[in-house]
Amino acid sequence: MSKKPRLLIATNNPGKAAEFRRLLDGCGWQIVTPAEVGLEVPMEEAGQTYAENATIKAVGYAKASGLVSLADDSGLEVDTLGGRPGPLSARYAGPDRTDAERVQALLQELAEVPDEGRIACFRCVIAIADPAGRVELVEGSVEGRIAREPRGKNGFGYDPVFLLPERGMTAAELPPDEKNAVSHRGEAARKARTVLERWLRET
Repeated sequence: MSKKPRLLIATNNPGKAAEFRRLLDGCGWQIVTPAEVGLEVPMEEAGQTYAENATIKAVGYAKASGLVSLADDSGLEVDTLGGRPGPLSARYAGPDRTDAERVQALLQELAEVPDEGRIACFRCVIAIADPAGRVELVEGSVEGRIAREPRGKNGFGYDPVFLLPERGMTAAELPPDEKNAVSHRGEAARKARTVLERWLRET
């Protein structure tokens, strides 16, 4: 049996890495993280869009590691805030804030907004890059609404306040398999799986 090629998940976020392991299970690649290969790559997300940030990370990690690398950039877009925080979601309310602090800052900003004005969208762009510089991008999104308080323990980031009205639950209340079936990252990862399977066939 031939050894599977390694795919580097270009993130130091353990929650995101675990989610990608589940989403890409069985894709034909051996999934590894920067910590597992002893890699530390300072990476500044200096792009203005999800696609730019995902590409910066995927290309940077691919060159540093010599491995095909997958990176995503995702964010929460709230209609009444003009699409904010968007690509700045991870730095919302200032640098070095915790997920809980960013969620609280968002809830405070929306405190006077009625339920019908709390429409939001999670968006994710995944970049896959090889060491030679080839890059492919895929995207996923999911519509929802911002809840009035955090609920659930299964997610990370803004999941505890991202309400899926048709289920009556936040993304953090859903079991992982159900969340992955409907989430922005799940949709993008299914498209990424198709790219990865094609790259395997081409090699």
